[in-house]
Amino acid sequence: MNSVLFQPFRLHDLTLPNRIVLSPMTRGRAGTARLPNRLMAEYYAQRSSAGLLITEATTVSEEAEGWSESPGIYTDAMTEGWKHTAKAVHEKGGVIFLQLWHTGRASHSSFHGGKPPVAPSAIKISEGEIHTPTGKQPYEVPRALETSEIPRVVADYRRAAERAKQAGFDGVEIHAANGYLIDEFLQSKTNHRTDKYGGSVENRYRFLKEVIEGVTSVLPARRVGVHLSPNSPFNDMGSPDYREQFTFVAGQLDRFGLAYLHVVDGLAFGFHKLGEPMTLAEFRKVFHGPLVGNCGYTKDTAEKVIAAGHADLISFGRPFISSPDLVERFRNDWPLAEPAPMSDWSSPTGAKGYTDFPAHVPTLKF
Repeated sequence: MNSVLFQPFRLHDLTLPNRIVLSPMTRGRAGTARLPNRLMAEYYAQRSSAGLLITEATTVSEEAEGWSESPGIYTDAMTEGWKHTAKAVHEKGGVIFLQLWHTGRASHSSFHGGKPPVAPSAIKISEGEIHTPTGKQPYEVPRALETSEIPRVVADYRRAAERAKQAGFDGVEIHAANGYLIDEFLQSKTNHRTDKYGGSVENRYRFLKEVIEGVTSVLPARRVGVHLSPNSPFNDMGSPDYREQFTFVAGQLDRFGLAYLHVVDGLAFGFHKLGEPMTLAEFRKVFHGPLVGNCGYTKDTAEKVIAAGHADLISFGRPFISSPDLVERFRNDWPLAEPAPMSDWSSPTGAKGYTDFPAHVPTLKF
């Protein structure tokens, strides 16, 4: 019971009951209209004993779409739909942030009426296929955003943050990881621009900086987190200068007084192998606010990294799918449920593989 995982944590003006975070996971239950619904509210309420919940990635505009039946936050109906989730979590005493997302080149023209997806540069994902409304398709060459268009995209993030506030969320997380639009701007592999948004590490950071400035114009910085993935090859990412880029970015983010920095430091989804993996200890040297580790952690490894002072919180994804009471299972050393099959993670199958995982029932001892 002395585990650091169960110590309260002061996240600026929010008090979290423990150090366990529900990681954002795309689950695809919003239907073709992309409307958040009561089933989604039930899903998050089931997991509300986490110290902090972060929603699945939520698109900031129609242009940002790139995943079938994922939710958005850019219409009045979407904003109303999300109110069910915020209310359900708050009624359980939970704290919840909405993750803001633009898929960038990790999209397809079939999501956009035949128009190509947008990106910092016209460089496509080199391998694999994307699930689209018309079935699996090869990735396409995206259209490079014009310099004059970038303020419009920044404004989409700002409006999405405004809507998240209207829906009742405690804050937002800016998704700048996993090969989506902001990450594409950050990394030299995907950003070959020659304007003020490309070239140097400072210029490649400019888009994220402007997004943060836009979002913090409607929310206090202490209610805004940022998600980075310096080690990940997901969506064909990984740049030779990754250590220089992400060290610089984290140092710049430190100036904002953000809610937290959420780093995918674990290698459970692979590693680009362009050097040694970046560690939370490295980020701790340049980012002095709350730090969240992510990807492949167990109860034991999470306790160790927090006890060592390398992180304040640890987020868990896959274990939370089939064990909605993960906090209670960790606290009581109860076994975790069998992992959910990947086919259920984001397939639009309603409650199946989503809200139908029972809480653990301990064996009575006489």
